[in-house]
Amino acid sequence: MSQKTLPTDVPVEEFLATLDARRSAEGAELVALFSAATGAEPVMWGPSMIGFGQYAYRYASGHEGIWPRAAFSPRKAKLSLYGLQTHPDAEPLLDRLGTHTRAVDCVYVTRLSAIDLDVLRELVALSWQVTAADAV
Repeated sequence: MSQKTLPTDVPVEEFLATLDARRSAEGAELVALFSAATGAEPVMWGPSMIGFGQYAYRYASGHEGIWPRAAFSPRKAKLSLYGLQTHPDAEPLLDRLGTHTRAVDCVYVTRLSAIDLDVLRELVALSWQVTAADAV
């Protein structure tokens, strides 16, 4: 089974321009926040994910691949924020983030105005640290 979501050459700005006005603006705001927190440039991963840096992973099953060290996707219904739950110190920050829901590796936010962006910046920085040893 090959990895489906990989970096592309599509410019992030080009993708953001395809979104409605609110999601485009929130996407640009998240690009600035993630760039500042990571020091990395944004790259499109697949058709709708914006990632920063990358790391290599390998599961016990032998499956391996690369994944962004920090990422988000400005989807129509919610903003999907990836990797924010991986650091041991993330839980108290997530409790202070604001209105959100969680899944296995995602934090879902309806709009940026509903969350504390300083807390989000801290969560992104922690996420970045977790994958430092496996960065490629």
